[in-house]
Amino acid sequence: MSLVHLLLRHARQTPDRPAILHGTQAWATHGQWAQRSAGLAQRMVAAGLVPGDRVVLFMRNHPRYLEILWAAWWAGLVVVPVNAKLHPREAEWIVANAGARWGFVTHDVAPEPLAGLEQQIDVESAACDGLLAPVSDAWAVPVIERDAQDVAWLFYTSGTTGRPKGVMLTHRNLMTMGLTYFVDVDPVTTEDVIAYAAPMSHGAGIYAIPHLMAGARHVVPASGGVDPAELFALGEALGPLSTFAAPTIVKRLVDHAEQHGLSADTSARAFKTIVYGGAPMYAADIARALRVMGPRFVQIYGQGETPMVGTALSRQQLADTTHPRWAERMASVGVAQTPVQVRVADTEGRSLPTGEVGEVLIKGDSVMAGYWLNPEASAAAVRDGWLFTGDVGCLDADGFLTLKDRSKDLIISGGSNIYPREVEEVLLTAPGVAEVAVVGAPDAEWGEVVVAFVVAQSRASVTTEQLDAHCLAQMARFKRPKRYVLVNELPKNNYGKVLKTELRTRL
Repeated sequence: MSLVHLLLRHARQTPDRPAILHGTQAWATHGQWAQRSAGLAQRMVAAGLVPGDRVVLFMRNHPRYLEILWAAWWAGLVVVPVNAKLHPREAEWIVANAGARWGFVTHDVAPEPLAGLEQQIDVESAACDGLLAPVSDAWAVPVIERDAQDVAWLFYTSGTTGRPKGVMLTHRNLMTMGLTYFVDVDPVTTEDVIAYAAPMSHGAGIYAIPHLMAGARHVVPASGGVDPAELFALGEALGPLSTFAAPTIVKRLVDHAEQHGLSADTSARAFKTIVYGGAPMYAADIARALRVMGPRFVQIYGQGETPMVGTALSRQQLADTTHPRWAERMASVGVAQTPVQVRVADTEGRSLPTGEVGEVLIKGDSVMAGYWLNPEASAAAVRDGWLFTGDVGCLDADGFLTLKDRSKDLIISGGSNIYPREVEEVLLTAPGVAEVAVVGAPDAEWGEVVVAFVVAQSRASVTTEQLDAHCLAQMARFKRPKRYVLVNELPKNNYGKVLKTELRTRL
């Protein structure tokens, strides 16, 4: 089972049909996509890459992302998508941990060579043009077949302590996710268009799989990111878009529609489906989104460990304002998606009765194979096939899951996961800092923002400007604290552990 056959199927049936666009400009048909991916696969194999080798993608959203993805799978390789917002030092840690051999980058994200790579290719360079030069006969380039349980996508997700962990997602995991989309999220046809505004290194990029299954078109906005005016214009030009968006992006789209007096009919011409997830969505915000843009929203809940598959709240359920429990359902994350079971358990893993709060567990063919080179963490996370998500919630009598909190200290800001400890370790290297504790504070736009409580060394003078400059030099901008609170001491228990609950209460 290889994801390559999804591309070959359409390259054979509809070789001349537009497949990839850059803005409104044609980039590749299905046939051209296959020819370029086959050419790159052939050249990577000739250069000595062997099945199972890891290839890093550290780049902004770009049409070549899709061509490189399928080329890597054609050659039997494992893709390691890296968040383009990360600091190069953070990306280098992932390169080392994954043992990646090649890396594809954009110059704006990685202006200097990343340590540890045998080959680093700027996707906008002449060298990459040569590597992706199409072969005349894609069918003559053999697909390096992989088993269903072989790793296809090594996704580095944030946890609560230490460094990020590499989530091993197999061809079966991703094929399950793709097929599930049609049943639980949205039907797709060849006329559809998926727009990659959110990072392709995350859920947005994974959603290329179901849209390729259906032979839909894939568009990367010319801006490479989220520009509401551009997205509305693309939808008007190409046909209603489908897209995956963190709640922050949804808010920006709704703000744009409201500020420019766009009707729900205009939104319908621009957007078919907006799938949101990755961070908490406030009930008031989705109610406003429905009022301004109409019933084109679907919520999903999953994790990197069960990609985009967990629960779903359909557009019909969101729009059914006559249901007696509509308000409660709108605040939920929906019901279990078709290929998985979802339950709520106590600390021993025993199922809890309806309405009781406990840890959310998920089981099914979407659940990861484990964490890369981390058997201890794998054994703790997946037990008897059940993924222990670390999220806390409850199920109602109809099977709707409502998340209450997280059992971990993980901060989710704008759909991105942030380790408090990682931020703390950086701040502790700043001159004059004695102690630090980092927590998340609720924020209407970002879901959460990072707040650092800092204790200065005796007689040291520490300013928020100095702390901010230090963080910007050491880590990705999105991870740095939005607020610094200078305090005389941190609250601690009898064992010397910082009481973060008390810090959150202060906020």
